[in-house]
Amino acid sequence: MTIAEVSKLVDLSNDTLRYYERIGLIPPVHRNKSGIRDYDEEDIRWVEFIKCMRSAGLPIEALIEYVSLFRQGDDTADARKALLIEQRSLLIKRMEDMQATLDRLDKKIEHYEHITAIEKSLK
Repeated sequence: MTIAEVSKLVDLSNDTLRYYERIGLIPPVHRNKSGIRDYDEEDIRWVEFIKCMRSAGLPIEALIEYVSLFRQGDDTADARKALLIEQRSLLIKRMEDMQATLDRLDKKIEHYEHITAIEKSLK
């Protein structure tokens, strides 16, 4: 697939896809004889994986390290697993923090709903 097709498929700009490849966030994309990027299924899986991880807030640096370890081969499986476990723990903590914020917002909203209900009943 061309970069334009992949861009549309994964809802990322061409520039973002090129950037991800340039900084090592995804492995180098296969190119055709003319040197034009020719994404195959594996390339697309990488893009989708990185997009998913980025949307969850995983840092670029950790993902670059993961891709680098992956490219080094099977001997790095333990290191990759450890990196993912660490990122999972950090993500759980962020989710807990977000849930605490959401709970606090819900209480504030409930408070204001109570106030406005009282004001309406007094009118």
